[in-house]
Amino acid sequence: MREVSIPGYAYGKVARSPVGLDDLELLKQSVLFTEEDERYLRMAGQVLADQVEEILDLWYGFVGSHPHLVYYFGGPDGKPDAAYLAAVRRRFGQWILDTCNRPYDQEWLNYQHEIGLRHHRSKKNQTDGVRSVPHIGHRYLVSFIYPITATIKPFLAKKGHPPAEVEKMHQAWFKSLVIQVALWSHPYLREGDW
Repeated sequence: MREVSIPGYAYGKVARSPVGLDDLELLKQSVLFTEEDERYLRMAGQVLADQVEEILDLWYGFVGSHPHLVYYFGGPDGKPDAAYLAAVRRRFGQWILDTCNRPYDQEWLNYQHEIGLRHHRSKKNQTDGVRSVPHIGHRYLVSFIYPITATIKPFLAKKGHPPAEVEKMHQAWFKSLVIQVALWSHPYLREGDW
């Protein structure tokens, strides 16, 4: 993949995850993630590459229409911080591409841990130097699995692939998202509970 220059995007430059590759392999097995899923994620990456902004418009519209979600982007005055939303949006777009195109190796695993930390009180707000709500509740990481999975399927279908291929791309995306949320959960749990 080409080098990406997005403020706060530190892929390959973060601390090592406490979760190892053996644990990642067990997670893959637990969600039935296979080499075929890897191939279909790469296909999804090609399909989604020129639709990222449209996807983000949909997702940001969803978050913005739910006060309990946009709350986590609020400044000290309680109003959404537009600069913070914009900074996160650029990284969120890159996350779509990374989900599909990056190898799920130690570097990827390290960055998943960093994403978890950035939602948790340990590092939330630090990347962008904002004064916002200091922590996102774990329940919203888990509950976001559904909308981020359900809403991606129409985008996967836009390039004319046969329905069976669209479904395989969608299932690969779903499995990947479950793995990622499991990894992002690590900072939320007491030592030994993950």
